[in-house]
Amino acid sequence: MIYCVEDDSNIRELLLYTLHNSGFEAKGIEDGEALFAEMAREKPLLILLDVMLPGENGIEILKRIRLDMSTRSIPVIMLTAKSSEYDKVIGLDSGADDYVCKPFGMMELISRIKAVLRRTSAPEVSDMLVCGNVVLNVRGHSVTVDGRPVELTLKEFELLKLLMKNPGVVLNRDTLLGSIWGYDFDGETRTVDVHVRTLRSKLGEKGDIIETVRGVGYKIGNS
Repeated sequence: MIYCVEDDSNIRELLLYTLHNSGFEAKGIEDGEALFAEMAREKPLLILLDVMLPGENGIEILKRIRLDMSTRSIPVIMLTAKSSEYDKVIGLDSGADDYVCKPFGMMELISRIKAVLRRTSAPEVSDMLVCGNVVLNVRGHSVTVDGRPVELTLKEFELLKLLMKNPGVVLNRDTLLGSIWGYDFDGETRTVDVHVRTLRSKLGEKGDIIETVRGVGYKIGNS
């Protein structure tokens, strides 16, 4: 899920239309308070944050996001009509992952979003990812369930790793397809469903840690 924080309804609707057509789940939000209320319910994969907002401006909102341990790692791309180097420096120094000036091309924005997601998901926060009794060893490239080794294919391993790295975050099929198979992969999204099904089967009774979010994608709970 990508949150678009933009008070101009026309721009907000255009952003949502473009994101949906590019395979992303997205939600439009008008101001900072609505953003924090929404994040209390569901953490997004990325935030598009306008600088000029009513009430708290985008920079102030960004600082609040970075000060909160539960949200500080969420990627944020700033959107603004301001184009001076000083404004960009302020945004980036405040913790923005990227800075896009209006007017911008929608396809360029999608490209920047994909680049930020690739960049921010690349570092491994830990060698060991744990969900209940399922343990994934990143460096050792191994998975155990209740202490017993489970043999996974490379794609199954990458799929489980991506889900476990984003506990509680719903990842849609296109995002999973792009992250694991590459954006130039010409298969269909049912490829993801097939791999999830075989992955659940190999995890046995613990396969239910992978939850289906109907009509959206998959997630692993905050276990």
